[in-house]
Amino acid sequence: MTGFIKRIYSNQYMVKAENIVGEIPSDKEVYKTAIEVAWPSALESVLVQLISSADLIMVGGLGAAAISAVGITTQPRLILLAVIFSLNIGVTAVVARRKGEDNREEANSTLRQSLIICAVLSLILSTAGIIFAEPLILFAGAQSDVVESAIIYFRIICVGNFFTSLSMTINAAQRGAGNTRIALKTNVAANLVNLFFNYLLIHGNLGFPALGVAGAAIATAIGNFVGLVLSLRSVTFSHEFLELKRKQSWMLEKQTIVSVLNISSSAFVEQVFMRVGFFTTNKLIAGLGTVAFATHQICMNLMSISFAFGDGLGIAASALVGQSLGAERKDIAAIYGKSLQRIALTVGFVFVLAFILGRHLFVSLFTNDAAVIAEGANIMLTIAAMAPIQTSNVVIAGSLRGAGDTKFVAVTSFISIGIVRPGATWLFCYPLSFGLIGAWLAFGTDQTLRLIINYARFLKGGWTEIKI
Repeated sequence: MTGFIKRIYSNQYMVKAENIVGEIPSDKEVYKTAIEVAWPSALESVLVQLISSADLIMVGGLGAAAISAVGITTQPRLILLAVIFSLNIGVTAVVARRKGEDNREEANSTLRQSLIICAVLSLILSTAGIIFAEPLILFAGAQSDVVESAIIYFRIICVGNFFTSLSMTINAAQRGAGNTRIALKTNVAANLVNLFFNYLLIHGNLGFPALGVAGAAIATAIGNFVGLVLSLRSVTFSHEFLELKRKQSWMLEKQTIVSVLNISSSAFVEQVFMRVGFFTTNKLIAGLGTVAFATHQICMNLMSISFAFGDGLGIAASALVGQSLGAERKDIAAIYGKSLQRIALTVGFVFVLAFILGRHLFVSLFTNDAAVIAEGANIMLTIAAMAPIQTSNVVIAGSLRGAGDTKFVAVTSFISIGIVRPGATWLFCYPLSFGLIGAWLAFGTDQTLRLIINYARFLKGGWTEIKI
């Protein structure tokens, strides 16, 4: 048994002897470095998701319609942010590569120019979201009893999107440089501010007006602004690898922009496929009714906790793989990718036990509706089964993105999220009449397919040859 575990977790089995180009660090050193970079990102993602869940719990006190109103805005909001997410994937990959090359000047140039691009894009997208809020919400499949409150919520959220976009770009660069603690501090602080103003504005406490769903949106926007202030502070009042100064050149440079956009363009295609797939899936689920959609939103929040942990590890994988390739150590890049995947797999099995044993309790935190709790608890069994697969896939995909192999990840997303997941959701929910549980069976199908495709790509090793 000990030998079997060693073959899984020891780095001496993670890279072929003919591919080793120098001294390989010990297992202890590899896992120590991986955990040091990963834990702030993982903790950040989990805490932010827990706070987001607390946010939904606070809104849940207003009833199922309020949960649905907030939930129906998720995919339209993420569609508007898709361009920024794509840009930031390029920012992380390029900064990580420059960090590995010890090229501080180019890394800072990448940050400055990416911020300019982000500011212009986010202003356009936020304005578009405010103007076209109603058609977006209606197209998302909002039921008549939630349309008005969802539109109000969405328009306010779009204002906060401008602040959070700039913050995300700074944090993406910091992650590429390996400084994952900055993002942890800024995002957790911003979300705690969000919770505090939720308390004041949703139900009206300490003399503040009870604004309901609109209050939750205002609280989020305030938290987004605080997050931006803290992110800016991390690069203006420090002497770390990344630093913004007034005397630096803010002129756009073709070579730097091309390096970022070569990766970001493919990531954008991936984001489009993902958002269209998620949007279509959400719309299909919304057609099952307000109560079913509220149950789905609760389960999505719970599932996102395991995803958040995997996402944090995936961010670390992007940074360490990119830095290793920048230092011309393809062998160590592969080791970091596999080591972080092993950590993700282990964490995934912990979530299996937690979700199975605590499924009724977790769902009941959001609602006291017996029917919602019962159906949600059944869905949690599916979520538990998928946790190891989901966390592993996020890390492997993160490794490929960190290497700049975003085109392949985009194709995988097109096949699995853009086609398989919506198609399976429609089939299971409607012709086969499985109802809401059918949507989660489709989720499991999508996750499994993506892991198989991405891991096969990772094992072939062609991603180590990509130049940035």
